[in-house]
Amino acid sequence: MSRKKRRTFTDTQKADAVRRHLKDRVPVSEIANELDVQPTMIHNWVNAVLQRAEQAFSSPRSAKAESAKQDAKLQKLREKLDSKNEVIAELMEENIRAKKENGEL
Repeated sequence: MSRKKRRTFTDTQKADAVRRHLKDRVPVSEIANELDVQPTMIHNWVNAVLQRAEQAFSSPRSAKAESAKQDAKLQKLREKLDSKNEVIAELMEENIRAKKENGEL
């Protein structure tokens, strides 16, 4: 039984197939026949493009602003975690000291 070698398609080939379907209104079945693949593969490529549609409209400034906002939030969470860790360390010290005084350690 002979096995077909798995073919790979470049990003350009995939984008061309999606453009032909969306822009030129070429049916998925026709593109699939030309590329000798299942129509499901073409549909997967189209879905991948549509899921990332927001990225086409994002500007570098908005991406930087979003990144800065996330960095600020992350810094705030780190500070909160550090504060909690300090409180826990102090409580642990008091607990150990109390145990020593009571002769439990």
